[in-house]
Amino acid sequence: MPILSLSAKPLSRLPAKQGRVRNLASSSRIRITMLNQQDRQGNETGRPLYLGIDFGTSGARYALIDKQGAIHAEGKRTYPAAVGQTTNWASSWREALFQLLGDIPPVHRSSISSISIDGTSSTTLIIDRNNGELLAGPFLYNESFPDALPMVSSIAPANHTVCSGSSTLCKLVSWWNKNCSNGSNDSAILMHQSDWLLWLLHGEYGVCDYNNTLKVGYDPEIGSYPSWLMSQPYSHMLPSSVRAPGVPIGPIKEDVRSQYGFSNDCVVCTGTTDSIAAFLAARTTDAGKAVTSLGSTLAIKLVSRVRVEDARFGVYSHRLDDQWLVGGASNSGGVVLRQLFSDDQLVTLSKDIDPSSPSPLDYYPLPKSGERFPVSDPDMEPRLEPRPDSDAEYLHGILESMARIEASGYKLLKELGATPVEEVFTAGGGAQNEKWTAIRERVLGVPVRKAEQTEAAYGAALLALRGATTGS
Repeated sequence: MPILSLSAKPLSRLPAKQGRVRNLASSSRIRITMLNQQDRQGNETGRPLYLGIDFGTSGARYALIDKQGAIHAEGKRTYPAAVGQTTNWASSWREALFQLLGDIPPVHRSSISSISIDGTSSTTLIIDRNNGELLAGPFLYNESFPDALPMVSSIAPANHTVCSGSSTLCKLVSWWNKNCSNGSNDSAILMHQSDWLLWLLHGEYGVCDYNNTLKVGYDPEIGSYPSWLMSQPYSHMLPSSVRAPGVPIGPIKEDVRSQYGFSNDCVVCTGTTDSIAAFLAARTTDAGKAVTSLGSTLAIKLVSRVRVEDARFGVYSHRLDDQWLVGGASNSGGVVLRQLFSDDQLVTLSKDIDPSSPSPLDYYPLPKSGERFPVSDPDMEPRLEPRPDSDAEYLHGILESMARIEASGYKLLKELGATPVEEVFTAGGGAQNEKWTAIRERVLGVPVRKAEQTEAAYGAALLALRGATTGS
């Protein structure tokens, strides 16, 4: 497989279309996988290894790979339990990070050449650059700040990615309005979750990647922040050095290196968002290829030659070298299934489903929070009735309805101008259900198969590999 190629250079050489479419191409659960007897005796080959760490919503996971992409070790930590009614998220993330570093088998640590970390998109912290202390946050990925939306909408282009209450820019503007209305705070800076975690390892302020900065307003097409953003009084808080994912930042800090036994040559590389890392794990970068993640929600990402963004539908594009990774997400997904069926029931009932036969049941499976990906009706409400006597028929109807939502999502991306989907790889827990896969293949009308690797930590490890082997 080729190493990822993620360029940080502006893409202005390609023409732009009018409108919103622009054209351009703490207990731990640790599983260790040793590859051969030499590794069991201490990685005697001395082969370089590359560490990726994924910080998700409930825990963190690491994957340690070699240049061929084979996994040498992996492990997971859940975040410490909340104290009282609140969770000290920053402290929990820091603790999980260093616990995971300690979980890596000592025999492998001196062979680690590079490290990269992904985090949840739009999860934001405000840090004092003078001492590294947390001034505000973390503001989590799903926290909305509608108080800032009118101001953000007044300065940003119509339907821009930042025109959402949960965008990073809305979080920044909300904090600024409440804390700096009487004057500037020159020492305050914004950091994304993965920025901050990587900073704990390398110690350099202001470094970020162009995937995380998308929702604060960075334009990956021109390789800079737009003028409408740089003219704002809080622009000095933005990351000052935005690079491609998987680019070396600098050596790991001496105290971390010595404590965990990393080599003097180990470097820390820029990260990305968790959803991008999960996509990269599938190792497919051809236009028309897509990854649907069937986890708690249903998320779609499609490699497109054309950049597509429309905040009305929650659709946005991340740069992927000289192409775009166009995505959106529905609140439909596993969270609805788990409200209705146990894992054992899902396995048993699925056996009685004929995936070649369309279900006549028409549902819109949503949690009570409603929809965030209005592919058909922006006011769509959950609909799980009528319920037939047969639980297998009921599950069939729900799975088929979710497949229709997925198909509608890819149809919407095409209507907005994205490259049509040609093949779908599946990640997440739903990838294990072969009957659902067959249903989706029939509804989507394109080949659907399970991705060989689905963990975001694996995608982050590929970025670390890229940073160590290309150096840019």
